[in-house]
Amino acid sequence: MVELVEYIAKSLAEFPDQVQVRELGGGQSVVIELRVAREDKGRIIGKQGRIANHIRNLVKVAAAREGKRVTLEIV
Repeated sequence: MVELVEYIAKSLAEFPDQVQVRELGGGQSVVIELRVAREDKGRIIGKQGRIANHIRNLVKVAAAREGKRVTLEIV
């Protein structure tokens, strides 16, 4: 799932070299932390958070296939 978030974020970002994704925790519940350049936060979050919500939905679907619960945090 980290690879999925990283791929999506790098595709959207103007500065893809500054995209950092970390997976925190383990087991059934996982937190994925996404860090981007200050200039890219608006691109990743989108108007009214729509893009961020779509990314979260994709990650939840991928996690459900593996039987996990995932939370995406954009830092």
